[in-house]
Amino acid sequence: MRILLSNDDGYFSPGIEYLARALSAIAEITVVAPERDRSGASNSLTLDRPLLLRQAANGFYYVNGTPSDCVHLALTGLLDALPDMVVSGINNGANMGDDTIYSGTVAAAMEGYLLGVPSIAVSLCGKAGVHYETAARAALEAVRMIRQKTPGEAALLNVNVPDVPYAELDGWAATRLGKRHKADPAVRALTPRHETVYWVGAAGAARDAGEGTDFHAVANNRVSVTPLRIDLTHTARLADVHSWLQR
Repeated sequence: MRILLSNDDGYFSPGIEYLARALSAIAEITVVAPERDRSGASNSLTLDRPLLLRQAANGFYYVNGTPSDCVHLALTGLLDALPDMVVSGINNGANMGDDTIYSGTVAAAMEGYLLGVPSIAVSLCGKAGVHYETAARAALEAVRMIRQKTPGEAALLNVNVPDVPYAELDGWAATRLGKRHKADPAVRALTPRHETVYWVGAAGAARDAGEGTDFHAVANNRVSVTPLRIDLTHTARLADVHSWLQR
């Protein structure tokens, strides 16, 4: 079995090292990750300049681009054959609800899925990033699950793991994405040259976090597994648009 690993925190992050160590027990691992933290890069591809691919002393490859760049480059130029799976993570922080729209972690997995490879995004839900071994073990179990249950079929899963010791997990839950409140206001500051700059405000607190959501599962120490799809078509509105066009 061959697995491509990527992330959005950078090739030097502890999360991808834990992930590579855990999955190397069952697969041949190739790591292609950004050269620096690209959190929030979403699905962007770099089209205005060439990309550089380098290899670190530990064997990990890194690219001066986005998470999507890394996976796209690996699957279309670096690897001789498509891997059996793409796994992105372990992200330092949750990727739940609206976060998935902006997440580079999810985007890396999505790029693999778009190119026909079963893909999983894995995130550790805590600011401190203490229990990476819990998320790594969950990732290993998720890989085994997707191989056994959907052999040969492309799937895209978003896995969020509580930042607790593995023994404290209260099982797994199939979930839908919740929703957040409006983001906090942008933060204004002055540079030493008295120029006004702005920091994007923090994500809003969970709003739709009831039973069945990813927020609810993680809050109750369960591993959240959300199947994602790419089609953004609002099918329920197609009839409305059709009627507008008839006028």
